[in-house]
Parts: sequence; structure tokens; C-alpha cells
Amino acid sequence: MDLEAVIFDLDGVLVSTDEYHYQAWRKLADVHGIYFDRIINESLRGVSRMESLEIVLKRGDKTYSSDEKQQMAQAKNQTYVELLSKLTPHDILPGTLELLDALKNAHIKTAVASSSKNAKYILKKIELDRAFDAVVDGTMIQNSKPDPEVFLKAADIIGVKPENCAVVEDAHSGIEGAVAANMKAVGVFYAKIHPKADLQCNSIADITIARLNAIE
Repeated sequence: MDLEAVIFDLDGVLVSTDEYHYQAWRKLADVHGIYFDRIINESLRGVSRMESLEIVLKRGDKTYSSDEKQQMAQAKNQTYVELLSKLTPHDILPGTLELLDALKNAHIKTAVASSSKNAKYILKKIELDRAFDAVVDGTMIQNSKPDPEVFLKAADIIGVKPENCAVVEDAHSGIEGAVAANMKAVGVFYAKIHPKADLQCNSIADITIARLNAIE
């Protein structure tokens, strides 16, 4: 491929906030007497907050109004943001800084494309808020992954054609969104087993420019 840009998901790719998400959803579920475990938490990976809430509520036996759901989502997010206050640059996943430096030296553009509405806050906490050419988060899109909107918007902002972009994702929905956007998909962690991933890596530390350029 003619690689001109790499677009990164945030949670689970550049930094791990999985435990914070789990704790926040678990607290909400406990308050409402809904069963919630780590397996259910995995199904929320790459999914928007309101869609995640619907998945959680399916485990319960009550019906909630739209206003009640909004209040529940806000309560979960408040807990999550409080937990995010603990983040520091030490939480950046291994290999991230090295890859970003290599891409910058090779004049390859970078962007973050996340469904999270807290993406910019997280990047600021880990001191990567100025490390990318563009950041597209959940406040800037109408449709969450696997819809390709977030990736296409990122490519548009940095001025690179989709076919010249590679997406790094840890969620199956993100891989599907990248493919739908006509971008090359790099699966890490949980997404490395996705059959549509063009490159499969254990983590971001396994990604090199040479491996990206070798994608057909």
C-alpha cells in the first residue's frame, strides 16, 4: 500500500482504560441490580456509551425511560472520568511512543479516531494531546463503529485518501469500520484474530513501518 497516514483507536491501543470502564459499568449495574461481568464488558469494546448502556440493560428485567437512561449514562461517565484522573504518561502502552516517533520521522501523518467522548481528556492526561495531526472523538460523529464515519472524518481532516490510510484497532467493530472505510486494518490485542484484519499484531509494540508498508 502507499501508506500516507496511520489512524489509531485510543482505548486499548495507545492506552489501556479497560479496567476503568469495567469498574464504572460494574458500579452502575450493581446500583440497579443488574448482572455484569468482564465478559459482558468485552462486548462493549468500541461501542458508544448509549449503545453500551443498552447492552448492559438487556441483562436486567426492568424498562427505563429515555430520561432515566440518560441519567444512567451520565452517572457511568462521571464515575469513569473520576477514575481517569489517575492516568499519567506512565499508562501509555509500550511501543506507542516509538511508533509515533518513527511515523513522524517518515513524514507519515497520524490521527486518533475514537468513539469515546473523553478521548481528548485522556490524551491530555497522558500528555499526547499534541502528538497527532488530528483527533476525532465521540463528540464529532453521529454513528459509532462499525460505521466508518469516525475514520473517514479523520482522513478528511488530515487530507489523506482512505485507501492510503492504515487503522490500528483492538475492537472487532473497529476492524469492520476500517474495512468499510476502504482502509487497511491492523488488529491488535483482541482484534488480532479478526479475519478481516490485514495485519495481525499482539500489540502496538509489534507494529513497524516496514510491516505496514508490506500490507497488500
